Amino acid sequence: MRKWNFSAGPAAIPEEVLQEAQSEMLQWKDSGMSVMEMSHRSSEYTDIANKARQDLIDLLKIPSDYQVLFLQGGATLQFSMVPMNFGVKGVADYVLSGSWSKKAINEASKIVDTNVVCTSEPSNFNYVPKETSWNCSENAAYLHYVANETIQGNALHIPPKTNAPLISDMSSVILSEPIDISRFSLIYAGAQKNIGPAGLTICIIKNDFLKTASVELPGMLQYVKHADADSMFNTPPTFAWYLSGKVFAWLKNKGGLDAIGEINKLKAKKLYDFIDNSDFYLNPVNKENRSIMNVPFLLKKPDLDTEFLFEAENAGLLNLKGHRSVGGMRASIYNAIPIEAIDALINFMGDFQSKYG
Repeated sequence: MRKWNFSAGPAAIPEEVLQEAQSEMLQWKDSGMSVMEMSHRSSEYTDIANKARQDLIDLLKIPSDYQVLFLQGGATLQFSMVPMNFGVKGVADYVLSGSWSKKAINEASKIVDTNVVCTSEPSNFNYVPKETSWNCSENAAYLHYVANETIQGNALHIPPKTNAPLISDMSSVILSEPIDISRFSLIYAGAQKNIGPAGLTICIIKNDFLKTASVELPGMLQYVKHADADSMFNTPPTFAWYLSGKVFAWLKNKGGLDAIGEINKLKAKKLYDFIDNSDFYLNPVNKENRSIMNVPFLLKKPDLDTEFLFEAENAGLLNLKGHRSVGGMRASIYNAIPIEAIDALINFMGDFQSKYG
């Protein structure tokens, strides 16, 4: 029996998608082979890849002057690829709002001059500094921010206003609600949250910005090479691409990002409201910056953390342990987590509070 999986990533995948993939595991349509056995340059796989890309374009309403790339290396490789390709001239501006933006800055600083425009590190990243306080460079090569910090559970819900090219790591928030793609020069996202299995990274790059990318790098590190090869510069993560395509189709059948966004907001509100109305649990993030995807919470009796996790797992609620840098608990409530899972978690938390509060 499957249980409710609140993992931050690799995360839950819709059950309908897994069942469909299971039915095609030995043979895709009448091809005589599994998707995992196909040549990535075959007509069968080209159809799979193109449909997945088009469904993603439809979901996000990506304008025609953008490239959509399916790459490897996770978001972590993008921490280096972005400054390698676009940081040749001038200073690169970075928002420091959590663990992932800190990692991005550490990688970029090995390659380009970085300017940290703001930081919430002294408060353990429990908020995102307001834009009015940011110290941006006059002629920045780009401005980079992490839209949703998975570990700390904070988010910048509205893209910042900037004259510099805007770049965002959206790994843990992409496809959770509508996004105005036209505000960005580059968006990247690791797949293992809301897209599909680990091993795939989506990059969405505006053509005019892509024209400024370096062509002096080794081929695998050039966005231009990947775009020119239609993401087939080398063998891509074919199964992850295929399964992600099924997730895109599932989302379209659910009504798209407007519909899933409303569900996600409802899920998050139910959980935050329960926490806020409790004298046993606490969420440390400023309300205006609370993530709708990753909800950290602390027990007011931290000595009960181990017992909470033990009893939660026995109740069929998995992967609720918070990141070691934050402690406590974290419920990651991505698209594949239905409202029934939130209700089950809240009921358990209420029973646990009654038992130990």
